[in-house]
Amino acid sequence: MKVYILLAPGFEIAEAMLPLDILRRAKIETKTVSIDNQPTVPASNGTVVVADQLMSDTDFNDGSMLFLPGGMPGSNNLRDSKEVAEVIMKYHKEGKWLTAVCAAPMVFGRMGILEGEKATCFPGFEQDLHGAEHQKKTCVRSGHFITGCGAGAGFALGREMVAVLLDEATADEVLGRMMYGVYE
Repeated sequence: MKVYILLAPGFEIAEAMLPLDILRRAKIETKTVSIDNQPTVPASNGTVVVADQLMSDTDFNDGSMLFLPGGMPGSNNLRDSKEVAEVIMKYHKEGKWLTAVCAAPMVFGRMGILEGEKATCFPGFEQDLHGAEHQKKTCVRSGHFITGCGAGAGFALGREMVAVLLDEATADEVLGRMMYGVYE
């Protein structure tokens, strides 16, 4: 089992790094991939991240899940990439997990693959979820899609990703070790 996180210039750092951390704590092999084939990818806040690998060097066939962090202009860069669209469509046709957060669910919506699903996104991008029933929720699982509403969804999104790839108990145990929700 392997997760690929697609990093586009201008991605939201919290939306990428918190789920990445949760997935790795769950011992799920997770790789960050630079979609513009540069080893470093600038986040929307100016932080520069070194990707694990480049899009041009990645064989996505062994992946179980593809994850698109949001942010601007990162989401637009994901939307405008033909290579990203090809990988998304391949995963969709194979029924593999597709995950996106913030503005990035619009990529799936504009591709027409959310038809009949439930989804969430950052407020203002609802009209881009073509064919989906918008949910005002932090995180939504529907079919083979998981969507989150923004940077604050990082824990819920990471938990849901672990839950579908492993199981609910492991997902809860990982978040518990991180002290998430312990004192509520």
